[in-house]
Amino acid sequence: MTQDTGGPRPVPTLEMVAALAGVSRATVSRVVNDSPSVDPELAQLVKKAILALDYTPNRAARSLVKRRANSVTLIVSESTSKVFADPFFSTVVQGIALFLTDTEYTLNMIISSESKPEKTRSFLLGGSVDGVLVVSHHSGDHSWTHLSGSLPMVFAGRPLVGGGEAYYVEVDNEQAAYNATRQLTTSGRTHVATIAGPQDMPSGIDRLAGWRTAVREAGLGESLVEVGEFTVDSGTQAMQRLLDRDVTIDAVFAANDQMAAGAYTAIQGRGLRIPEDIAVVGFDDDSFATSVTPALTTVHHPIVELGKKMAETLVNLIEGRPAHRVTCLPTSLVIRDSV
Repeated sequence: MTQDTGGPRPVPTLEMVAALAGVSRATVSRVVNDSPSVDPELAQLVKKAILALDYTPNRAARSLVKRRANSVTLIVSESTSKVFADPFFSTVVQGIALFLTDTEYTLNMIISSESKPEKTRSFLLGGSVDGVLVVSHHSGDHSWTHLSGSLPMVFAGRPLVGGGEAYYVEVDNEQAAYNATRQLTTSGRTHVATIAGPQDMPSGIDRLAGWRTAVREAGLGESLVEVGEFTVDSGTQAMQRLLDRDVTIDAVFAANDQMAAGAYTAIQGRGLRIPEDIAVVGFDDDSFATSVTPALTTVHHPIVELGKKMAETLVNLIEGRPAHRVTCLPTSLVIRDSV
């Protein structure tokens, strides 16, 4: 009887798989690299041998064969403090990761602004990245757009610079903002304000346009606008400015839930009630919507699905499969207690 020495098991090799399956090393290599030229019965034998031996293909070797790094990069064009304070970003990452789990691709992330674009460009073009996902794109962010001819690239929302041929996944921000505002105008509110998002971002621009269309249709004024930065503090400050300008405001549409939560602070700080004195509607349906009192009526933004679709589109582009240039996801209005 052979005595077990207790030493480590030998690492399975391509040759060991070939011997167990009764095929050549070249056949195993073709199966590992997903070649369609292998007879299905032989391929099945190889796959069984791989499972039996717990063989893991050499990632570096496969990358050389396929000329891929099996890696994608997510660029978030914001400050670190903003990224970690905003649930939108973590939810997008969740969606991306969910899709990539069943692929060979790993995800890395760059939190970057245009202050040092050379560093980011150098990394992306260094051969260790197969494609790029861009979230929170601003009109001043030119670096990523210029790389689209060198690397597959997918944006969250239409880019404002060079977007004619860009691939992106979005929601109809203008229509969703219109629907949210119309909820206010049709409920009898006559002085409807908005806290708009940054006007160097497509979501900020489009949501303001949707609000304008709804108040114009209702025959209301279009002057009650303040711009925030998609943060709680900016929402508080914008709402304070609105109340200083016009004490008759009886409703506000905030372009995201964080700014809506900030508006709550300003409204309630002046002794006003929500929704009795001022109704509030937000956008995103994130954790802020249910953490405020009363619970916030808001546009449900399918952020997890947005991340998944971005990743799916990018992988299709990398692997040469057909991909939709523009994917538009549906939204819905979630009615809670703030209207």
